[in-house]
Amino acid sequence: MSEAVRPAPGEIAGFGRRIIAIVIDWVAAIGVSLLVFRDVAYGSLESSAAILALFALEVIVLTWLIGASFGQRLLGLAVVRTDGSRLSLGRVALRTLLLCLVIPAVVVDSFGRGLHDRAVDSVVIRAR
Repeated sequence: MSEAVRPAPGEIAGFGRRIIAIVIDWVAAIGVSLLVFRDVAYGSLESSAAILALFALEVIVLTWLIGASFGQRLLGLAVVRTDGSRLSLGRVALRTLLLCLVIPAVVVDSFGRGLHDRAVDSVVIRAR
C-alpha cells in the first residue's frame, strides 16, 4: 500500500486518545488481577505475567467481539481493517501479541499506525 493513500475508512484516532485507552485497559487488567489473584504479591513475576495475560485476553476478546477494547470503547475508538471491515480473530490475536511486545506499537508510520496495525492491515479510528 502506498504511503500517499490514506489507510482509513474514517477519521484516524489521535495518539493521545490511543495512549489513554491502553492505560485504561492496563489499569483494568491490574484491577482484575488484584481481585482474582489475591495470594500473588503485586509486582512479582507471577503478578506481572497475570496482568499481561489478562490485558491480552481482554483486548483480544473485546476487539474481536465489539471492535474495540474496554478503554478504546470508553474513548469512542474502534479497530477496523483499512477497508472498514471487522478484523478476524486471528488478526486480532496477532495485533494484540505485537502490541504486548510494545516496540511494534510505538514504531509508527505517517498515519500514526504502529507496526502491529500494519502487520494485520488495521487502523484505529474514531467511532461514529
